Amino acid sequence: MTDDPHASTMLIWARLMRAGGQIAARIEAALKAEGLPPLGWYAALWEIEQAGSVRPLALHEGLLLPQYAVSRLVQRLVQAGLVARSAVAGDGRGQVLHLTPEGKAVRARMWPVYAGALRAGIEARLQPAQALGLARGLGRLLDGAVLDGVVRDGAVRDGAVRDSST
Repeated sequence: MTDDPHASTMLIWARLMRAGGQIAARIEAALKAEGLPPLGWYAALWEIEQAGSVRPLALHEGLLLPQYAVSRLVQRLVQAGLVARSAVAGDGRGQVLHLTPEGKAVRARMWPVYAGALRAGIEARLQPAQALGLARGLGRLLDGAVLDGVVRDGAVRDGAVRDSST
């Protein structure tokens, strides 16, 4: 008996990686073409905006990035004037992050470009029932700590992939 994964497992893995990479590359290219920040910035801006203010550790957990990568990302966002740091009262080393007005504006400008790339990369290729079936199947692969999207009014609402203003 072999310990190799089943051929279907390898096919799923390869297609997940390729599809995710291709769609992310299209989103990155669309954002760049519009002179907007990279996709990773959108995810951080979204997380901070949804929380109102957030400690860096919570942002780290929400983005599922290594701590050093979150620290560097936050530094870039602060330097760009999109995020501000504030001290936590009673916690000498603690800080919270919140969006500046410019951070909110940039995130809002990014969303239509991001959404358009998602429509082109996913909606143009899958019927709604196919997309929902794929989302459900992929949901079974996620750890329990990762929240699944909630379907409301025919739209999947899931973290960094929806605009709060719509």
